Amino acid sequence: MGIRKIGISHAKKLGRRISPRKGSISTGVNDVPKGHFAVYVGEEHRRFVVPISFLNNPLFQELLHWAEEEFGYDHPTGGLTIPCTEDYFLCLTALLSS
Repeated sequence: MGIRKIGISHAKKLGRRISPRKGSISTGVNDVPKGHFAVYVGEEHRRFVVPISFLNNPLFQELLHWAEEEFGYDHPTGGLTIPCTEDYFLCLTALLSS
């Protein structure tokens, strides 16, 4: 399996497609489509909605371990926060979506 390089602009377009609720401040369960979950990314804690299938991918699992080391399981905002830049997250989700 090879890794395909993509441009940031392409990744951002894909990121918008897989995260239509990015930046939403609502925290209700009903605003996340079935089969998806919300994460918060970057210094501004932007909200992304991603498919639950990402949880099976070793690259995404590594991000979750990184989040556990950084924040533990009891995060003050109550949301799953990923400690990486938005650009990194968008590139990763674009790679996982392809």
